[in-house]
Amino acid sequence: MLFHRELEENQHVCHACGHHLRINPRQRLELLFDDGAYTRIDLPAVTSDPLKFRDSRRYTDRLKDAQTKSGEREAIIVAHGTISGQPAVIAAFDFSFMGGSMGQAVGAGLLTAADTALAQNAALIAIPASGGARMQEGMLSLVQMPRTVIAVDRVREAGLPYVVLLTDPTTGGVSASFAMLGDIQIAEPGATIGFAGKRVIQDTVREELPEGFQTAEYLREHGMVDMVVPRAELPAMLGRLLSLLREKQASDGSPQVMIPAPASSDGD
Repeated sequence: MLFHRELEENQHVCHACGHHLRINPRQRLELLFDDGAYTRIDLPAVTSDPLKFRDSRRYTDRLKDAQTKSGEREAIIVAHGTISGQPAVIAAFDFSFMGGSMGQAVGAGLLTAADTALAQNAALIAIPASGGARMQEGMLSLVQMPRTVIAVDRVREAGLPYVVLLTDPTTGGVSASFAMLGDIQIAEPGATIGFAGKRVIQDTVREELPEGFQTAEYLREHGMVDMVVPRAELPAMLGRLLSLLREKQASDGSPQVMIPAPASSDGD
């Protein structure tokens, strides 16, 4: 049995089993930025329904419901502040907003985050939580994959750190683009990370998949993730990484460093 107050005090992590429940992007920003203080960045306006899409409901109606439920315009929030004194720009996804799907507005949000990082000489941190591209925007949603990759490339070419914190779930076109390009790839314990769904893959290859397939721990063991860090340790770990990356940048312009192990990782 989990009580709301105890869960909030434990940053929405089960005190009994360590399961990391999903949190919204505002909670994420308050956790990571120093003293929970940050400044949000307005996102550019985009055409809300470019294809006039309708399935069982109009796309515009689905958007309105998601906006009412979340209190946000879109599935991404961009903000800047400091982490352990290091300047950083964070682009955090909201999975409750249409499954964190990436359409034009989300792509524009990533580009805005990258531009802000360049303007402020700050690190860029992406925190995806997404089912992939937004089908209601068709090809326009798929175009966001190369757009976000180009945005990340600009940050890296400037010698600025780009860190990705993979959360549950990170799948589809998001995992196939900017989400797997970090200088350092961090994941929360137990997060589902992949492209196609496990059942789809299993039906395609017609074989039983390994235990723990597509979990953060499985990806770390197979070299796709650098470290799995419990939520409570993330602010300190990100602060250490950004400090090291900045030192490396100052010395030779390269954002590559040796990765420190989490203090209580038990081998993570």
